[in-house]
This record gives sequence, structure tokens and C-alpha cells, in this order.
Amino acid sequence: MNEYDVVVIGAGPGGYVCAIRASQNGLKTAIVDKQWLGGVCLNVGCIPSKALLKNAELAHTLRERSAEFGISFDNLSLDYGAAVKRSREVSQRLTRGVSFLMKKNKVDVYMGEAKITGAKQVNVTDAEGATKQLSAKNIVIATGSSPVMPAAWKADGERVVSYKEAILQQKLPESVIIIGAGAIGAEFATVWSSYGAKVTMVEMLPSVLPLEDEEVSAELAKAFKKRGIELLTGHKVESVETSKTGVVVKVSAEGEEKTLEAEQALVAIGFRPNTPGLGLEEAGVKLDAKGNVQVDDRMESNVPGIWAIGDVTGKVLLAHVASTQGILCGDAMAGKKTTPINYLNIPHATYCQPQVASFGMSEAAAKAAGKEIRVGNFPFQANGKALGLGETVGFVKIISDAKYGEILGAHMIGPEVSELLPELTLAQSMELTAEEIAHNVHSHPTLSEVILEAAEAVEGKSIHI
Repeated sequence: MNEYDVVVIGAGPGGYVCAIRASQNGLKTAIVDKQWLGGVCLNVGCIPSKALLKNAELAHTLRERSAEFGISFDNLSLDYGAAVKRSREVSQRLTRGVSFLMKKNKVDVYMGEAKITGAKQVNVTDAEGATKQLSAKNIVIATGSSPVMPAAWKADGERVVSYKEAILQQKLPESVIIIGAGAIGAEFATVWSSYGAKVTMVEMLPSVLPLEDEEVSAELAKAFKKRGIELLTGHKVESVETSKTGVVVKVSAEGEEKTLEAEQALVAIGFRPNTPGLGLEEAGVKLDAKGNVQVDDRMESNVPGIWAIGDVTGKVLLAHVASTQGILCGDAMAGKKTTPINYLNIPHATYCQPQVASFGMSEAAAKAAGKEIRVGNFPFQANGKALGLGETVGFVKIISDAKYGEILGAHMIGPEVSELLPELTLAQSMELTAEEIAHNVHSHPTLSEVILEAAEAVEGKSIHI
């Protein structure tokens, strides 16, 4: 039996980061994964999707805006398969990097199916059926989550697909119905519509990106409609069936039913934790009703020595949250003092076009909490850099406590706003006010000046509007 201080089950952005930190802290560490290093994020999620989105941005510019930039051509040819190939190359480069990091940090890697068979034992069964036994003082569950797919919809990986099949397929669907208008749905809508596919989005809640600030969702809806994306918000999916040519999706709203047809349907309605089959219940680990591992602020479960990080905790299902939890867990297992994560102020980003980024309270949530607030809003339309880029849709909105000036949240839609958000999350964590942000000199011309102007607007002192 191989003995370790730490065995991490799952090699995604939470698991491999946790393994590295544990090893850095002097703990003998192993990591187990049944499929790939880097997890969903590096292989079929965050990373390859961003490569596809870059291709989509270029495709949209050439198809719809070439004259605006003084570009003309005959017989434009867009190879979607080549875009997918590039996304796979980007993914593979990063996964090779994770393999290198495991070797560099002396983390032993086991590929296979893991199961906890005792408080301090993990069995790993490889593809050939051979089993190895690992013992560990600490076991970390970092197995992530899988997409929710109603059995009645009979997903076949070709007509009815999840994000996994969608991101790997090399053929562009001529028409597609996207069920769910969250981050995954919005990003695929951007990619496919940019290449000319007919896209229809169906969302049960009243708006696209329904968890974002209402003004941001409304602005994105306008931008999507301008791209030719059909939005059916407030619609419930009654059935999904395959046909000889594609899919038939029946939806309803306010007592009326309509039938949609397309070549393909992408289901993006949520995720469930990958906790079944790990032996957690047998080990006495407490799960909530959805199957998430219940953990304390140090990421430890109710069973001493069994920890959990990432999507399986059900906290916030984002790669950077998993990584942050992984570092915290790696330090906690080494006996170091840790600081609990403030999940309310976690940054969120959706890489559709235009991009969306946010953290903290929305305006509606702040009012519902009874807070007296001030709101500063500044549009990209009035920003010189945005005008030069030809990307003027959107705005930055900062919500501040009226009495103390504390930044309660920020909500952005526009060019590269995912890159602008860290200034505000850092300011909030350091207890800076909007006024203090406004005193910070920002380079001109930059998109970041919209942050400056929105901060000025909180005090009613914005200059350029």
C-alpha cells in the first residue's frame, strides 16, 4: 500500500491546485483522476471555449462589420472545424502544463476510478481493472459536477447535447435551440451565431443571465437580439424529442404552447455534484439534499481528515472558486491559519459578446436587504478607447452604501469587462470607497476609465456625461 499525507480525488482546477499547495507545505501528496489532468475547465470548459470565442469574435467582425473597418473581400470562407482544432491545441498545451506541474511539485499521479474504502484509504481502479490501494491521513474530494440532463429528453450526444459534446463537435449546427440562458448558454449562443447559425434561446426565468443585475440582463438581451438570436425568456420546456432531421422542442408561456424545430438542442440548465460512487456515505460523510459535501470554513467535512473543494461543495460553481478553496484546504491540512472565503464577493464573468462581469449585491438585492445605496453608472459609449475599438455597448455600474461608502457590488457589461473587475473586487476587499477609486489615476485612453467615471458617478461627479 502506498502511503501519503494527502490524496486528492479529482484533478480539475480545484484538485490540482490543492495538490500543489499541499506539496508546497511539505505534505506527501498524490492525485487521482479517472479521465484527465486539468478537469473539465482545461479540457472541455473554460479554456477551449475562450479559444472558440476569440474565433467567433473575428468571424462576427468579418461577417457583419467588415465595411465599418474598411475591409472588403470576395467569397469569405469561415472554417468552424479549424476553430475547434485551435481550441483543442490550446487545451492540450495547458493540460501538458498541469502534468509538468505535478512532476515539478513531486505530486504522484494515478489515473483511474477512485473510491474511499475507509477513513484513510482510497482504492484506485485503472482502465484495465487493476486496483491500487492508497492510504492517506487526509482525503480531498474534488470531483466536480456533471450537467443536469432530464432522462425524458433522451440526450444522444448528437441531436440533444450537453456542453461536452457541443465544445468538441467540429461541425457547426445550422440551427440550434439552447435550453438555459445562463453563462454556458450565452457563450455558445455567441459562438454559433457569430458563424451564422440560427440560434434560439429558451429560458424559464424572465431574463437572460437571470442571476445578473436586471439592467445588465436587459442590455445583453438587446445585444443578442441585434445579432439575430431569438430569445424566449419566461418559457418552460415541455418536451424535447429527436426527429429525422434534428430536434423538436415544445415550450409554453402563459398557457400558450409553441413548437420549435432545429438541427440540434444544447441543454444547459444546471449541474449536479459528482459524489455518487465515491464511498462517501459509507465513510459517514454528510451530504445535503442535492448531494453536495457539507464542509466548514476550512473545507473539512464532518469526518476528520476528509475534505471537499470545488463544485462538490455546492458553494459557487466556478473554476476560480475551486482553486481558491484548494489553496485554503492545502494550507488548512498543513495546520496553517486560514481566512474564510466570502462567497458573496466572488467575481463572476460570462465571456459572451458583449462580456458580462459582476460581484456582490445587485441593485435589487441591496434594496431588498433594506440598504440605503448610491449607484454610479457610466456607459462605454462615452469612453474614447471603447469608441476606438468599435465596442461601445454596455456600462459599468457600482453600488455603494450611502452612509459609509462601502462598495456593495459592481455590475458590468461591455468590452473586456472580465479584465476590469479585479480593480473593484480588490478595492472592496481592502475597504476602499468609490471616492478613493476615483482618486486613483487611470491611464488615458483605456477601458478602465469607465471604472473611474462610474466611481465618480456614485458621488454625482462624473465628468464625461
